Amino acid sequence: MLMYVLLAIPFGSWLQPLIVLAVIPLGAIGALAGHMLLGLDLSVWSTQGLVGVSGVVINDALMMIKFMNNFRDSGMSPRDAIIAGSKVRFRAIVLTSLTTFLGVAPLVFETSTYAKHLVPVATSVGFGVLVATILLLLVVPALAALQYDVRERLGRAVARTRGRHPR
Repeated sequence: MLMYVLLAIPFGSWLQPLIVLAVIPLGAIGALAGHMLLGLDLSVWSTQGLVGVSGVVINDALMMIKFMNNFRDSGMSPRDAIIAGSKVRFRAIVLTSLTTFLGVAPLVFETSTYAKHLVPVATSVGFGVLVATILLLLVVPALAALQYDVRERLGRAVARTRGRHPR
């Protein structure tokens, strides 16, 4: 709840923090898929990796929304702002995610007993970031478009209501 409030204040919106927070489950999907793929059990260490994944995907979503808002504030239509914001952030998001996955990959596939407790952390981080990035690049623009559409429809409904019932 505190995260939501902290996001709502700078965005000046009650819907955009929900878009940012909606990416957290995407990281969990990737982490679970990685554990299933490698035949690992979920552990406390896995949840520690999920915290790291959440930070990375939240940052990616925050920056994407920020760029979309900047383009919209500069006069672009919401649709064009979503496209431009997504295009501008695409390379940075993909490169960050790939380097994160490649950075933890040696640990994910480590067979040493000394690293056994770190494999679930690395699996959560690596696969969580990889899968969440792919989904994030689709989900965030779609939710942003939905948010703009809802805002526009509500604005029209309020305008019609005010037009029919003068004060």
